[in-house]
Amino acid sequence: MKRLLPLLALLFSACTLQGGAEIHGYAEGEYLYLASPQAGYLQSLDIARGKRVNARQPVFAIAADPDGQALAQAQAQADAAAARLHNLQQPRRDSEIATLQANLRAAQASLQLAATQLQQQQALYRQQFVSQAAVDAARAARDQAAAQVDALRQQIDTYQAALGRNGELQAAAADHAAANALTAQKRWLLQHKQVLAPDSGEITDTYYQPGEWVPAGAPVASLLPDARRRIRFFVPEGMLAAIKPRQRIEARCDGCRTTLHGTVDFIAAQAEYTPPVIYSQGSREKLLFRVEAVPDAADAGRLRPGLPLDIRLVQP
Repeated sequence: MKRLLPLLALLFSACTLQGGAEIHGYAEGEYLYLASPQAGYLQSLDIARGKRVNARQPVFAIAADPDGQALAQAQAQADAAAARLHNLQQPRRDSEIATLQANLRAAQASLQLAATQLQQQQALYRQQFVSQAAVDAARAARDQAAAQVDALRQQIDTYQAALGRNGELQAAAADHAAANALTAQKRWLLQHKQVLAPDSGEITDTYYQPGEWVPAGAPVASLLPDARRRIRFFVPEGMLAAIKPRQRIEARCDGCRTTLHGTVDFIAAQAEYTPPVIYSQGSREKLLFRVEAVPDAADAGRLRPGLPLDIRLVQP
């Protein structure tokens, strides 16, 4: 059949190209097959075949179970990871810090008492009422009280800083990022169980009915966008030099009230039909080259795939 189309186009062209008037061709469509990446039962088929659909309009939906529960689980894990990270980033409870501050005040009072007792022992030692050992004991008590005050101050600073250490904070942040990524993945899968039309056009066929099981990646509907309707025709080797990219064309069809317009955007690099011998003049005339044109946006919706067209090149 593929070899027959160019031959028929050559026969039709032979009757018209001699007068330089028209080339015979036909309309073609590039279909989009709409599918979901997730398997499941077909929940709804929103657009019947043969109906037009606008861009971003729902076409069909796969039942959300169990992906809805998987998304809820991933979201809960992400919330828990966020709570753990937030907790490690916060200081200790206010009551714990208040207890340490009270202990600090008590330690400061003990330090003041120990310093006073040391001064008294030193004065008594100078009057030779106490021994050097008593002075050393008083000094040791003063130093111990001072160390206790310093330790409590550092402990309060630690409690007022973040609860977690740097390593713990980094690990918690990584867990939070991983949970968010998993949630985004589950949300994407759930969202793509409802398939939207990527462009305006016509639903040409549907392959499943609501309630049927649809495998992952199986097309449920085919869409023919207006922007993917094309005009295809074949020209002989002798006419190829007269056609250039961006060449404007006019096309007529049976029953069309007005002329269709388009622009050439593709010229085949190789011949569609090559005879066994290409050295003679007669053999070269059998070479056919496929040419395609994109119709103007205003005319695209009128083209039905397979519709015969009479095409004329518009001279610049």
